[in-house]
Amino acid sequence: MSNLGNLISRWLRSMSFLCIAALVVAKAALGEQVASDWQTFKVPEYGTRLEYPSKIFSPVGQAEKGVGQRFQSSDGRAVLSVYARENEDNDTPASYLRKNLRQRGLDYERVTRSFFAISMERDGTIYYSRCNFLRSARASIHCFDLVYPQDEKRAWDPVVTRISLSLRPLER
Repeated sequence: MSNLGNLISRWLRSMSFLCIAALVVAKAALGEQVASDWQTFKVPEYGTRLEYPSKIFSPVGQAEKGVGQRFQSSDGRAVLSVYARENEDNDTPASYLRKNLRQRGLDYERVTRSFFAISMERDGTIYYSRCNFLRSARASIHCFDLVYPQDEKRAWDPVVTRISLSLRPLER
């Protein structure tokens, strides 16, 4: 009986190993597929660059602010605007927010010397915005605004993170 027990134990370990290996391979293949679904949008005049999921968003016109592009999901429930503009007033992230933010009660706010990121949830919709501030000889602001359904927040969290971290230029 102990030989049979040892044989079963070894078989279970090898099957566990095969299952884990299959999961690792499948996850890697999925990661490559998801990674290939991302494209880079650029605003060459300002050196702005941002990665976005091309399976979700398609270009639908110019951004409403600055120089850039507006993207929309096929169902129209999510909108991404990427834009850049000159920082004519030489604003910092904090001063820019004070001048331009008309909403109160942000759910998330992070302000550093080189960028801000804000978010709020209203009426079933999440509004997220990030702007990077470049203080070179040609001071500029590089931004994206993203609007998406609040009931899909968990699915959007990794997308928002990747878009946010990809926004360039970013002064360090």
